[in-house]
Amino acid sequence: MNATDPDIAIIETSTLGDRSYFISYDGLAVVIDPQRDIDRIQALAADKNARITHVLETHIHNDYVTGGLELARATGAQYVVPDGDPVEFERRAVLDGDIVDVGAMTLQVMHTPGHTHHHVSYVLRHGAEPIAIFTGGSMLYGSTGRTDLLGSEHTEELTHAQFHSVRRIAAELPAEVEVYPTHGFGSFCSATPTTGDSSTIAQQQQSNPALTQDEQSYVDELIAGLSAYPAYYAHMGVINSQGPEPIDLSMPEPVDPDELRRRIDAGQWVVDLRARTAFAAGHLDGSLGFELSSSFVTYLGWLYQWGAPLTLIGESSDQIAEATRELARIGIDRPSGSAVGEIHSLVGDGELRSYTVSDFAGLGGAAGERELVVLDARQHSEYEEGHIPGAVNIPLHELPHRLDEVPAGEIWVHCASGYRASIAASLLDRADRNVILIDDDYDSAVELGLQKSD
Repeated sequence: MNATDPDIAIIETSTLGDRSYFISYDGLAVVIDPQRDIDRIQALAADKNARITHVLETHIHNDYVTGGLELARATGAQYVVPDGDPVEFERRAVLDGDIVDVGAMTLQVMHTPGHTHHHVSYVLRHGAEPIAIFTGGSMLYGSTGRTDLLGSEHTEELTHAQFHSVRRIAAELPAEVEVYPTHGFGSFCSATPTTGDSSTIAQQQQSNPALTQDEQSYVDELIAGLSAYPAYYAHMGVINSQGPEPIDLSMPEPVDPDELRRRIDAGQWVVDLRARTAFAAGHLDGSLGFELSSSFVTYLGWLYQWGAPLTLIGESSDQIAEATRELARIGIDRPSGSAVGEIHSLVGDGELRSYTVSDFAGLGGAAGERELVVLDARQHSEYEEGHIPGAVNIPLHELPHRLDEVPAGEIWVHCASGYRASIAASLLDRADRNVILIDDDYDSAVELGLQKSD
């Protein structure tokens, strides 16, 4: 691109592993695949002094609630959605080859099925030559979008379609065209991990499996590598097809210690957002620890009982507000309450629970002294790549329903970094098990020689 081309601003939602795009030129703008919290986009439009005329979707999203409908209504923009997607709201339905005119810019629709049946990409032109393509869940950086979200009966067909879609993109566009995917920055919508932070068609020719492998090898490898994805995905397509309600980021109602205890005793979800080591050092009996970090919303949404009352505990109002925003992005609206403050002030007449935090070196020492259980909370594919001999592998997302399979005794729980293990530890602690959290990178286990051949 050169200085006279349209400006492309990237709007990161790193906690979900996605990007939205704001493309502006000469006072006009188009937005592609916006997240639900549209205040970020409206602020960007004001900063760039640009009027949003069009909002474009590449597909019905499965990993977040779209902000497209609300943004279009708030700005008076035309809402552009692939034809064939079964939506229940007014929109412009587009087909392969259709043109979206935005002043001096045009975006041409390219049907690129694979991630979904009706998925499209948008080729940006300024003048005659294409300068960028927005590929949604089709061509990602060194990968492609997963093809199993619509059900196993569609997976093989969609995987073949994905191969041909990526090949078409590469065949029809010049090598220097910039590639801008929506997924692939940590999103489970990516079939395999992606590489890099930017790319061109030429670079993808060298690294994308759909362009470096033959069709059947690509299909076989992608399907074999598909891993579990968050349970909340089941709700996203439904919400997005119906048309999401406007977002509400107001603070949840305050809850006092007595009410917190009543909600916990009633079996409700009471989630502590503090750092995992702070939770381990002292927390309300029966609460769950989901540290507010980059993985928070993915794993809470994965384990959450959809529609259940949810109360948040945080150290500050800012922490509660951030969690509320994250949850709204996946359709968990208006938590039923919040409690803010130092944890001892929230316990009421009860006592705080705690458990030990250690590392893999601590595990190595303890294993040589006494009988213990090692619980590996990673996914099965991670476990198969290498694990501690004798470790029990129950992936975090399966643990709530498999707690009775965890052997009796002292349980040392780990994952790849400590985050998933911390949630698992809180689940075990709530079940009154004797748990020790390994808050450490799994690489340490390898370096210490704890990973050996069974």
